Amino acid sequence: MPLERFFLENYRCFKDRQEVELGRITVVLGRNNAGKSAVVRALPILYTGIRADSKYPLDLDSTQGFSSSFTDLVHGSSPHGRIRAGFSFRAEHGQVLGVNAEVQNIADRGTQLVSKLEISCGSASEKFSWTPGPDAYSSEKRMYSVGGKERKVSFRGLLPDDSDWSDSIGGIDGVTNRIRKEFDEIRYLGPFRGEPDRFFRAPTRSFGSVGYKGEKALGMLAADEMRGRGRMVSEVNRLLSGMLPGWRIEVTDVGAGMYVPRLYSTRDPDLFVHIDDVGTGVVQFLPILIQRASDKVEPPVNPVLEIVEEPELHLHPSAHASIADLYTDAVQQSNVRFLVETHSENFLLRLRRRVAEKRLRPEDLRIYFVEQGDGSAFLRQIQVDALGNIDYWPTGIFAEDFEEVRALADAQANRVDDAH
Repeated sequence: MPLERFFLENYRCFKDRQEVELGRITVVLGRNNAGKSAVVRALPILYTGIRADSKYPLDLDSTQGFSSSFTDLVHGSSPHGRIRAGFSFRAEHGQVLGVNAEVQNIADRGTQLVSKLEISCGSASEKFSWTPGPDAYSSEKRMYSVGGKERKVSFRGLLPDDSDWSDSIGGIDGVTNRIRKEFDEIRYLGPFRGEPDRFFRAPTRSFGSVGYKGEKALGMLAADEMRGRGRMVSEVNRLLSGMLPGWRIEVTDVGAGMYVPRLYSTRDPDLFVHIDDVGTGVVQFLPILIQRASDKVEPPVNPVLEIVEEPELHLHPSAHASIADLYTDAVQQSNVRFLVETHSENFLLRLRRRVAEKRLRPEDLRIYFVEQGDGSAFLRQIQVDALGNIDYWPTGIFAEDFEEVRALADAQANRVDDAH
C-alpha cells in the first residue's frame, strides 16, 4: 500500500516540523530558492535509509549530489546538529507502519547515528534512545534504551535489525523487515535531463526507472527492441503523437551491439533527425514519455512514488498541460503516484480542470506552497474542492501575465495620450 505522509524538521530551510500528506498527484509550488527542491528531494534521501545496507543512517553518496555532506541537510548547517524526519504508510494487511527518526551528526568523528527512533505498527510502538557512553560511537557496540532496558542494537540505515528488538513491540516480529520490503519504491527525475549520445549499447538487464537524469531512458528503448518486442517504442510513439505531432522515434540496431535513436517525420519518410540534434525541449521530455511507456508495458507490482522536478522544463507552455494529462492517466491505470515540483501555471490549471471534470477526485490532488518567514521556510497546503476551486492563493504567484498585460495597456494608453 502507498506512502501516506512524511514529515521534516530542522531540515535545510525548514526549522519547524512540516508535514506533507500525499495524494495521487502532489504538487509543490513556490518562488525560486524558497525550498521546493528541498521538500521533494527529502524522500530520495530518506529512501537510502530504508532500502540501503549502510552503517550510516543516510547514504548520501548514492543521491547524486543532493547534498555534499550531512551538515548541508541540517537547518543552519550546524556541525553538531540533527535532523528529524519520518513517514507512515499502510502495509499489506491494512496496518499502518510508521517511522519517526532523529539523526545526529557527530562532527569530530565524521559520522552520524540515529539518536532517537520511534517505530509503530498499528497501535503498538517502541522507542529507541541512544545512550552515550565509552562505546557510544561504535556501530557494533552502540547502546540504546529500548522498552526500559539497555540493549546493544545494530542498525542498517535508519532501521535496527529485527533480532535486536522485535520481542519488545507487543510480540510483533519482522516489523523493520516489513518496512524495508513494503515501503514505496522511490523514483526521482531531476530538473536537468542529460544530453543523449548518438550511439549507445543496450543494457544487459532491465531498468524500471529512467534514472536521476534520464540517462537510462534510451537504453530502455534499445533493450525493448533487442528482445524483439518493440512494445515500448510503440507506446512512446503513441504518446509522442499528442505532444510532438508529425514525428516518431525509432531505435535502430547498427551492429556490434550498438543502437542509434532517431526522430523520423511521419510526413516525409526520408526526413530524420539524430536524437542528439533535436531541440532541447524534446530531449528534456523524452525520459518522461519513456517512463510512462515503460509503466504501461510492464506495470509495477509494488507502489511507486515518482518524484519529478520541473517536468515542463524547456517545453512550450502548450505542452505543460499535456504532461499533467500524462500523470492523470497514469494514476488511473497503474500503481504509480507523483510528487511534482513545478513553476507551470498551465500544468496546475489542467489538473484542477480534471478535478472539475471528475477525472481526478479532490483528494487525489494535493497542492503545497512553500513560503518564507522569520528566517525559515514553511509549507502551506492549498485545498481543492470538487469544482477544482482552491481556498488560498499566494499574492503575485502566476499573476505575471496579468500584470504584464495591464502594464502594456497602461503604456499604450499613455502613448495615445502623448500623441494628443
